[in-house]
Amino acid sequence: MNVPQTQLTWTTTPSPLGPLRLIARGDALAALIMDPPAAPPPGAEERAEHPALAAAVTQLDEYFAGTRQVFELPLAPQGTEFQRRVWAALQEIPYAETITYGALSRLLGDPLATRAVGLANGRNPIGLIIPCHRVIGQRGALTGYAGGVARKRWLLDHEAKFAGRAPVLPWG
Repeated sequence: MNVPQTQLTWTTTPSPLGPLRLIARGDALAALIMDPPAAPPPGAEERAEHPALAAAVTQLDEYFAGTRQVFELPLAPQGTEFQRRVWAALQEIPYAETITYGALSRLLGDPLATRAVGLANGRNPIGLIIPCHRVIGQRGALTGYAGGVARKRWLLDHEAKFAGRAPVLPWG
């Protein structure tokens, strides 16, 4: 069954970080919400068997088991052109490695955009899959994460464990 592009579907899956709500728009994953509210997204249909949602659940399970380092999912994050550029750059950060906000802004060609990069990072609607947890403060501080700094630390430690090393500080 082909889902119209505007149709939202969702499912919730357990994880070591707590429940994760996955939302698809059409044929692509549009959001991952940690600690989701009890109420479903307005106008969305619960459909765990939706292809994008089922694939995301499978790949998240593999990630948490330590057998997946790269997500291969159709993604549809909604944001400004600048936000989408930042989110695309986040997907280039290697597994178990980190980059500073400043280094990321330089990679994007605007070394003065550190705050804007931080804001775009914080508005990432598909956190974890678009790995915004791999962005750290200038001196290695675990600053800001929509899911909470404790989860950011858990994710970085998890990746380091399965990569067989401590996170590289910084990448880029």
